[in-house]
This record gives sequence, structure tokens and C-alpha cells, in this order.
Amino acid sequence: MFSNPSTKYRAFPPIHLPDRQWPGRTLTRAPIWCSVDLRDGNQALAVPMNVSQKLELFDALVRCGFKEIEVGFPSASNTEFEFNRRLIEEGRIPDDVTIQCLVQAREDLIEKTVQSLIGAKRVIIHLYNSTSPAQRRVVFGKTKAEIVAIAVQGAQWIKDRLPRLAGTDVRLQYSPESFSATEVEFAKEISEAVMDVWQPTPERKMILNLPDTVEVAMPNVYADQIEWMSRNLKNRESVTISLHTHNDRGTGVAATELGLLAGAERVEGTLFGNGERTGNLDIVIVAMNCFMHGIAPNLDFSRLNDLVQIYERCTGMTVPARQPYAGELVFTAFSGSHQDAIKKGLAEWEKTVAICRTESAHAIKEGMTEWAAGEQKYWDVPYLTIDPRDLGREYREVIRVNSQSGKGGVAYLLESEFGIELPKDLQREFGPLANDAVDRLGREVSGAELKAMFWREYIERAAPWQLVHFHADGTAGVFSCRASACRDGAEVALTGTGNGPIAAFVHALHESGARRFEIADFKQHALSSGTEASAIAYIQIRLPDGKTKWGAGVDTNIELAPIKAVLSAVNRATPP
Repeated sequence: MFSNPSTKYRAFPPIHLPDRQWPGRTLTRAPIWCSVDLRDGNQALAVPMNVSQKLELFDALVRCGFKEIEVGFPSASNTEFEFNRRLIEEGRIPDDVTIQCLVQAREDLIEKTVQSLIGAKRVIIHLYNSTSPAQRRVVFGKTKAEIVAIAVQGAQWIKDRLPRLAGTDVRLQYSPESFSATEVEFAKEISEAVMDVWQPTPERKMILNLPDTVEVAMPNVYADQIEWMSRNLKNRESVTISLHTHNDRGTGVAATELGLLAGAERVEGTLFGNGERTGNLDIVIVAMNCFMHGIAPNLDFSRLNDLVQIYERCTGMTVPARQPYAGELVFTAFSGSHQDAIKKGLAEWEKTVAICRTESAHAIKEGMTEWAAGEQKYWDVPYLTIDPRDLGREYREVIRVNSQSGKGGVAYLLESEFGIELPKDLQREFGPLANDAVDRLGREVSGAELKAMFWREYIERAAPWQLVHFHADGTAGVFSCRASACRDGAEVALTGTGNGPIAAFVHALHESGARRFEIADFKQHALSSGTEASAIAYIQIRLPDGKTKWGAGVDTNIELAPIKAVLSAVNRATPP
């Protein structure tokens, strides 16, 4: 980084809106929600979901109460197209749920999109084209008028094909992509040009989606853009203004909430913020922010842990431990003073609830038609903005571990007391093993006991393979190793080559007749400091049947720790 970034970067110009109204407003109701997990979220995955995974996630979104779900980009691939057809032909879409499909302003893509929707009951066709100065200059090399012509032509192609969707309730949506970086005057011009083609009415509104495709300014600037559009757009009563924010500056939630104050009525986003670059808006956060202010979000996240498991299974992504509302540790306190305050707050709340129940029962018994519900105390527990039980969760103190403790508690003790930082996947593997061992003991265990369990399971695994010696040398990605190990008590000489010491050792094991495997993950960190400092390495191997096993190794030599970890994983994967 250099000392004067203004020589390379510049601030985004503010919107001239001296009489802005949004700062004085308060949210009083939830917006219309549209999940884009199956499209925007899916395209951001290193390995996109297959049809089965998309179907499982679609069903989960329906159970949450989403009434609008962007199911994909059917013109992009056969998988996307076939997913649409399965939803429609197998009758998987509830009558009150509208599926949405995204399409560029190209005739061939629009044609395939329409084909994918034939027979559906309720659909939104979502047209977009990019409008920002950078997109116009770099990607398209076109003038403003030419960009408007692209949008108008795309809108007309869709309109021309609507008779083919007879019997389908079709709504139309337009997005000037990269709206957040587009001049508001031009965004208004191109949006109104599309409106002229589609001719929306107050009874039959179109959706105008104004995406914060890339966050380029503070969220108050986005709110100004939304309010400016809302106040200046012609026939505003015939349009539903929608938001679609990303998180490049880390303020996607703030931009959405301020955009709602500024006049938007609809929000697009994903579960837990999965999306391009730093992610999309996390709909769970905004919905639960409404909930904690007493606004019904019209979405049901009362089984949030189950939803997290489905999301992680279908997408291959993980929900960070500190993700608001959904993270494993957000309702956990490690600090003693926090724990004490929360315990006292929860005790007070339980007492208040009991009193309110008694008074309510008395009112019903006496035939009172009105009861002063306002006398019921509102939730006000220190450090907990919301009752975890409303999400199907619990408040936890993870400083002790017993048979009821999760992997988070096990990992916390190992890290806080011994500096053992288990990778998340290894936590998932070791946590149940530790819990089973604790369950057999039938009591709380100490950090030292947990460490001993880990050492026995991973570090001290010495059969069938035990390392005798190891040496590797090489440069520029070409390494060779010479090693020896005891296999079932007999010493075996090992030689191999690879692009690094670990790869060379794996090759040597394969050459010796060991069961074949590949390295799936590798982590290493210092375990202690000083002259006797040790390194601990974690290796995950994948076997030919797709199953994985972790191993761990400790040594003062940072080159030997991962070699020991490889043998640990191989030993754990070898049937007794």
C-alpha cells in the first residue's frame, strides 16, 4: 500500500438530495423477500449445486416462507434449464410461490428462458443489462443511447413472447445492473424506457430492481440513490422498487436497511450472504433485525440450526462461527462477567414471563376482553439482542465440556488452553469422538483430558505405520525423499518424488504398496514458543471411495510434523 491513495482512487460523488427524507423514517413492516440462493448464490460456488441439491435447498426456502425465489439462469446451462422443468413438471412449486428467472437482453437467451417456464403458474422474468460508465466503456464500448436500445430491445423480445405463457401469471422485472455505479439520471432514463415497453399499471406493477452490484460508496449514498429514483421516476405508483446489495465494503445489510427507509419495498438476497466476491446481502440478518424490533418478518427461521445444515450440505459453504444470528458462537459467552449478566437477565425474563402468564390466565378467567399486554416487559437481557429460543437455539457457556457439549466447546478448550487450533472440518470429526468418550465417563472433563483424547486418537497413532526417519531435498517444485518406516513391526525403505516434501512422501507410500489416497487439506501452526517450540500439522486425506480422514503430527521440525500427520491419517484410515 502507498501513502497517498488519492493518486489512484477517488471518492464516489454524492447524490444532490438536500431535502432527503429517509434519515427521519422508521421501518414499520417487512419488505417483500426474494431469495436468489439458487441463482446468484449458486453461480458464486466453486462447484455449483447439482439438481438434487438445488431441489433440497428450494424446498428449504419454501419452508422458510419465501414467496419469491429466483431459481436460476435457465439459458446458462442444461442443468439450470432442467431444474426449471423438474420444478414445473413435478408440481414442486406451491401455488403461492413465484419462481423468478434471470436473463440478459439477448433474444436467444430470452427464447430459452421462456421455454423453461412454460406450464408454470406464477413467474417473474428478470431482464438485466449493465449501465455503469465503466461497463459502457470497457465491456460494451457503447454510448448511453446504444445501452438504452439494448434494454428496450430485450424488453420487447420478452413482451412479444408473453402469449406463449398463456395461463401463467407473469410479472416483469428489470435491473440496470451496476446501478450503484451508474449516474442516477441515466438509471432513470433507461428504466423509464423499459417501462414504456412493458406499460406497467398500479394494478399490474413491474419490479424495478436497483442493485448495489458492487459497493462503491457508503450505505447512505445508496439510500440517496434509491430515494432520488423513488421521487423522480415517472409513474412511480406502477413500480415496485427492489434492492439487491452486495457486500464489497462490508455494509450490505446497512445499505439494504437504509434503502428500505428510502422507499424500496422489496429485497433480494441469500441465506447467510453467499454470493460473488464478499457476498450478497444476508436475508437472515435483515429479517431477524426486523424481528428483534417487533416487526413480523414473514419468514420463519425458528429452526435455524437445521437450515444451516441444509445450506452447508447443499452448497459446500460454511457459516462462520460469528455470523449474526446463525453462527455457532453468537449465543455463547466466554467472558465470566458476560455469563453472569446473561444468567441474571434470563432469570429475570423467566420470572416476568411467569407473572405475565398468570395475569393473562386471570384476565381470561374473569372474561376480560382486553388485557394490558403493554404491561408485559419486553426482552431486555444483557448481551443477547434476541431470545435464542426464537430461533430454535440455546444460550451456551462453552468453557466446560461434558457429554452435551458441541464441537465448539471442545475446540475452544483445546485452543484456549493449549493453542491447538483445529480446522473446522477436523472439529466436526473429533467433536463426536470426544463427546462419545465423555459420555462413557459420565462427567465433565478438563482441557487436559480432552488434549489426551486428541493425542491418543491422532498424534500417538503408530500402527500399522510408524516413521523412523525422513529426509527430502529439491528445488523449483521438484522434490525427492528418502525415508524409512516400520510397517507392522518391519522396517520399510521409502523413496518418492513430488512437487513438495509431502507429495514426495505420499508417492513413496504408494510405491511401497500402501492404500492409495490424496491430500485433501493441510494446515499447520506453531504450538509453543521458545527454544523447544513445536509445530502441529493437520492433514486430511481422501480415499478412493470419497471418504476422508484427518491425521495430526507434532514435531520441533516443521518439515516432520506434516509427514507424521500423513501417517496418522493413513493409520486412522486403515481397518484394524
